[in-house]
Amino acid sequence: MDTPEIFDRAARRQRRDRAAANWRDHDFLRAAMLEGIADRLASVKRDFRDMLDLGCFDGTFASPPGAAVTRIDAGAAFARRVGGIQADEDALPVAPDSFDLVVSAGVLDSVNDVPGALTQIRRALRPDGLFLGAFIGGSSLSVARAAFREAEADRPAARFHPMVDVRSAGDLLVRAGFALPVADSEALTVRYPDLFRLIADLRGMAASNVLRGRVPLTRATIAAAASAFAGHADPDGRVSERFEIVFLTGWAPSSDQPKPAKRGSATASLASALGR
Repeated sequence: MDTPEIFDRAARRQRRDRAAANWRDHDFLRAAMLEGIADRLASVKRDFRDMLDLGCFDGTFASPPGAAVTRIDAGAAFARRVGGIQADEDALPVAPDSFDLVVSAGVLDSVNDVPGALTQIRRALRPDGLFLGAFIGGSSLSVARAAFREAEADRPAARFHPMVDVRSAGDLLVRAGFALPVADSEALTVRYPDLFRLIADLRGMAASNVLRGRVPLTRATIAAAASAFAGHADPDGRVSERFEIVFLTGWAPSSDQPKPAKRGSATASLASALGR
């Protein structure tokens, strides 16, 4: 059965192309993702020969020493800037067993077929290859969401796309066939003077609405949402908006990896260990 497409692929590519020109003015969220990925990678004591940077933006992620890097982005402008390949994350033009490291930051939350993309990433990895990913998680933008719900209470429209929470992210790793899957999250709070500055950031980081069938914003809706957003301001007039970053870690299966003990193979009971 085909996966239903909720995102407009053409609009997503266009938004990425528009964001490319001034990307560095709005890259703070991806910078936090890359920092988290780099910290996780630093704890892995092994060499990597071939790395895929999936959703590369401007190619700022520093590859491991000596690794050859392939960069892929859905946007033509980003791909062209780094000498990479333009392709969607759920339609990877790479052969199986091509990489021993795949890194993806800031794109998987707006992919039509996330399970399919993760499965393709796992297949692109050699046995015992490592995947490190990050994207905006399900509890993000709670204030902006509430503001638009209030502004359009009579006729609500889909202004924000569905987001994956950390528990579902872990399930997706298992479903895609990753070994030793780990999903965790971190929160980043940004304080905005008004809703318009937040919208500028979302557009600048290519994270605005690309749902199929989206309804254009009217001036009345924007004004009402901005008023509702301002109602959440702290005493200094700024609104604290929360971004959740979900981090993914998974390994391509290998016979060399540790395996969980078989069910019923324990030689001592938990009650005995606790002294009961």
